[in-house]
Amino acid sequence: MVLGISRRAWGLVLAATAAVVPALVAPSTAAARSAGFAASCPNSGWIIQHYSQEHNGIDIASDYGTPIYAVGDGEVLVSGPADGYGQWIRILHGDGTISEYGHMQRRDVATGDHVRAGQQIALVGSEGQSEGPHLHLRIWGDPNASVRTDPEPYLAERGVTFPCVPGQGPGPGPAPVVHPVESGRVVSARSADGRLEVFAAAADGVHHAWQTAVNGGWSPWEALGGPGNAELALAPNADGRLELLAINGDTFQHRYQSAPSGGWSGWEPFGGGGRDIAAGTNADGRIEVFASGPAGIFHRYQNAPSGGWSGWEPTGGGPAQGRIEMEKSPDGRLEVFSVNGDTFQHQYQTAVNGGWSSWEEFGGGGRDLTVDHNADGRLEVFASGPVGVFHKYQTGPASWSQWEPSGGPADSQLTSERTADGRVEVFAINNTVAMQTWQTGLNAPYSQWAEFGGGGSEVTAATNADGRIEVFGTSGSGVFHKWQTGFSTWSQWAWVTNTAGPAVN
Repeated sequence: MVLGISRRAWGLVLAATAAVVPALVAPSTAAARSAGFAASCPNSGWIIQHYSQEHNGIDIASDYGTPIYAVGDGEVLVSGPADGYGQWIRILHGDGTISEYGHMQRRDVATGDHVRAGQQIALVGSEGQSEGPHLHLRIWGDPNASVRTDPEPYLAERGVTFPCVPGQGPGPGPAPVVHPVESGRVVSARSADGRLEVFAAAADGVHHAWQTAVNGGWSPWEALGGPGNAELALAPNADGRLELLAINGDTFQHRYQSAPSGGWSGWEPFGGGGRDIAAGTNADGRIEVFASGPAGIFHRYQNAPSGGWSGWEPTGGGPAQGRIEMEKSPDGRLEVFSVNGDTFQHQYQTAVNGGWSSWEEFGGGGRDLTVDHNADGRLEVFASGPVGVFHKYQTGPASWSQWEPSGGPADSQLTSERTADGRVEVFAINNTVAMQTWQTGLNAPYSQWAEFGGGGSEVTAATNADGRIEVFGTSGSGVFHKWQTGFSTWSQWAWVTNTAGPAVN
């Protein structure tokens, strides 16, 4: 049943109120203005509110805890609490301009510090007058003026345009951590410009739809062909282009965007058939792919960021015909988890961008799994079986809790995503019911399972550029979705594109 609400007409914008704080005058010893400087990207998110007379800055939405970087070399004039902002940082640059950063959850520099372009100075938060995690960036072209400068042309003149990637462009700085996208028969991820894309695997091949605007409505479904009844995985290349992989029992193929946020190549061979796949991005930007089959698990990886591929290599075991998911540890190492009906195992990189450990026992068998990371970076794993859903979580960098029951639907398909304030939320679906559970606080225990909808065949969750979670569920009738209308409220289920779309049995 299609809702009367028009998704295309829906426009949720974070109403991040500009902080009411006094303008600080630059010290009289400030250097005279020069011709400017080579700037650095301040944050890896997307602009959700632009500069205007009513909004003296720009709002850049990104996940809770995402690093914030100094746009240029300079001296920290202020680092501390502020009305409206919660916390703020102001940096005086060599050309006499000032950059101002607000709403962070953590500050990493102090007043008087000297910083370099691209240096991490804080983590994104939602403190003060804010309705979701974002960076409020203001620029003072003239520190003595009461009117600020539009940050977008200011940064463009210095070599940075949005969306941007920290560590690329004129200014130095480390790239943000890229966490793997959940794999399955329906998958979704954001393009480089912030629009969600969704792919669903049906008997006649893979189908594709995409948001026509950031946080907006959806295109019609497009039939792409490719392997029928496939398992899918998505991963971003280092240059921002998404890569789609599809495997069934007979064939393995992939296709990729020809440019960031652009069109797609045709299908190309990637290997033989198998049971399941997962893909993740190394800390250096190279994609790594794992695939399961009757002989265990094999992997293949890019030889260079956005480049060509190695041959397939055995991983030394792994569950035969296992379901696979990947996550990334806080230090940037990838971890792989796999379960079949008899066993659950995992392996992990022994160094960032490096080799892999042997497979280690992780638990008994199960139906499906999902892996996510807490706000403090600790990994958390959920697995389903005939008596419901269990979970296990890191208690330290290399230690894990025991499995704990959580309830939930039996033999369900699982997915998880982080809420705008950094809490893990888990969704489960079987042929009878869809349910959800969520952390009651950051790094905290979980709520009771709550009904989320009717039954179906597969589920995945993704995050819009403004931080709202969007959930996609499939059945023999087509592909549905349900999205947060705020940061704790949900729409009803509706067709993704006002039509049923592909049947995923």
